[in-house]
Amino acid sequence: MNKQIIDARGRSCPEPVILTKNALAALATGQLSVLLDAEVAKENVSRLAEHSGCQVEVKAGEVTGEYQVIITKG
Repeated sequence: MNKQIIDARGRSCPEPVILTKNALAALATGQLSVLLDAEVAKENVSRLAEHSGCQVEVKAGEVTGEYQVIITKG
C-alpha cells in the first residue's frame, strides 16, 4: 500500500487543507498521514477527506496537542 506523510504542523489554514487536497489528487490509492497541531485544521482536513469519499481516522496526542489524520483512499 502506498503511504505518504504530510507534516502541516505550524501552518495556518487553509494551507494544511490545500496540501492535503493536492496530495489526495495525486494519490490513486493508498494511505496519507497528515500531521497537524491545530484543532481547526484537523476538522477541516478530516471533512475534506470524508467529502472525497475516503476513510478517516484521527489520533490525538494527549499531551502534545498534536493530531494525526490518517486518510485511506481507494
